[in-house]
Amino acid sequence: MRSDITPWTIRGMGLAAGVLIVFGLVQLGIAAGGVILLLFVAILLASALEPMVGWIRDHLPLGRGATILVVYASFIAAMLGLAFIVVPAAFEQAQHIVAALPAFFEQARAFAADLRPAALSTSVTTLIDSVASIFEPAPPPDATEVVEVGAAVAEATVSFVTLLVIVFFWLVEHARIQRYVLAFVAMDRRAGVRDAWNEVETRLGLWVRGQLILMGAMGVATGTAYTLLGVPGALLLGLIAALTEAIPIVGPLLGAIPAILVAATVSPQLALIVTVVYVVLQFLEGSVLVPMVMRNTIGISPLLVLLSLLVGSAAGGLVGAFLAVPVAASIEIVLSRLQARETPVAQDPAAIETPDEKTAEGYGQSLPDAAGARAD
Repeated sequence: MRSDITPWTIRGMGLAAGVLIVFGLVQLGIAAGGVILLLFVAILLASALEPMVGWIRDHLPLGRGATILVVYASFIAAMLGLAFIVVPAAFEQAQHIVAALPAFFEQARAFAADLRPAALSTSVTTLIDSVASIFEPAPPPDATEVVEVGAAVAEATVSFVTLLVIVFFWLVEHARIQRYVLAFVAMDRRAGVRDAWNEVETRLGLWVRGQLILMGAMGVATGTAYTLLGVPGALLLGLIAALTEAIPIVGPLLGAIPAILVAATVSPQLALIVTVVYVVLQFLEGSVLVPMVMRNTIGISPLLVLLSLLVGSAAGGLVGAFLAVPVAASIEIVLSRLQARETPVAQDPAAIETPDEKTAEGYGQSLPDAAGARAD
């Protein structure tokens, strides 16, 4: 009996099944986007902690499990110290600052009322009213809002605890997970895939540690400067500057606005001094600290960094922009290993300078003029 199923039919069915599987995986990834993001952040933190585990094992007679517990306990202690010591003090300073803002806004309105022409006075007054409305006391929340806030806090707490658990198990099970995944790779490719995997994690860990160093340095520098200048809430403003340092592109601006606003409640001169100090600190950070800390961490071109930030911010807002650079660095490592580097790429002849072109440039001649001279 002759079968009616042809090879093309089988191929079509296989293609349809493949498309359905890919579509299902994409839909699953979209639905589990929050879980994937949480896993990626956990891998970032674990990659940052992994070198500490290796350093302690090199200097202390401890096994990997005990070393991970020591590193993780230190990490948790630092997080708790930040949550129960620094944050409450900063919150108390925030209450004092907010209490002093109404008087400041009244003085600002009186100053704006004396401005001329009248259109400028109206514009400045409207701007002041808009900023003041942000700090006006909110009406008492109703039952629905209380439930929503409680649910958001509970969800954030669960996500944070889950993140810490994933980080711990990733550190403990890292070698086993890597061996399991590599078992699906062809034997002759396992070494290359393992090297790429380790290089990606190393690069991610370097990036996280670099970001933490920059955030801590900026927070300490601004907090110390604000304390010496007598700016109210120096601890809170330093904490804000440290947190906004992690936000690409607009982070420095966001960190400066609260400090300038709080300094303006004291005097316009102090606000101007704070602005100058912040600009100087940002210049020192960008020209000295960032090259020193970030050298050899990401290892991708500035153009790719800028493009990844733009794409990440367009796709995922501030979270996407924050994660864009490490994701781009990881993709760049994978693509670099897929390149056929044994076969060199011929250089574009148009980009090669000839001796005649160099001579023409040296005498200040344009290339067409030099070519015309050769033709003559």
